Amino acid sequence: MMPLDAETALADTPPGHKDELRLWLRLLTCTNLIEAEIRRRLRAEFDTTLPRFDLLAQLERHPAGLTLGEISRRMMVSNGNVTGLAARLEEEGLVERRVSTTDRRAQSLRLTPRGRREFARQSAAHEGWVAELLAGLSDSEREALHRLLGRTKASVRAGLQEGGT
Repeated sequence: MMPLDAETALADTPPGHKDELRLWLRLLTCTNLIEAEIRRRLRAEFDTTLPRFDLLAQLERHPAGLTLGEISRRMMVSNGNVTGLAARLEEEGLVERRVSTTDRRAQSLRLTPRGRREFARQSAAHEGWVAELLAGLSDSEREALHRLLGRTKASVRAGLQEGGT
């Protein structure tokens, strides 16, 4: 039996419930369902976690390396979280620390050759999983959804600017 999500829980709300709230709950439910399945598959197939995968992805995009602070900002987590993840990935030989070329007090992380190979395996599987989960949508539906979500993102950003946030 599927767990009850916020959108389903509100399915019988009285008329007049705001469409915007219902839309937000639909977006949140989709995100949560996909994320939970990706987390489950990463654990089952690679004995890893989504935060570890995300850290490797950040380093894959920046072959010269990133400081712990840069990684924490990009992942939107605390430096402490990144420090612990990085230490474990370093112990496994997936990342290496280097003294920063711009600030000798700072260290940067980058993928090792082994880390690149492992991330390539994980990211190929991840791409396939996402494709599988969205396979119920036609090409034109995916294009329309992508376009509408782009407009949604712009609307949210505009609302944040107007609100002074």
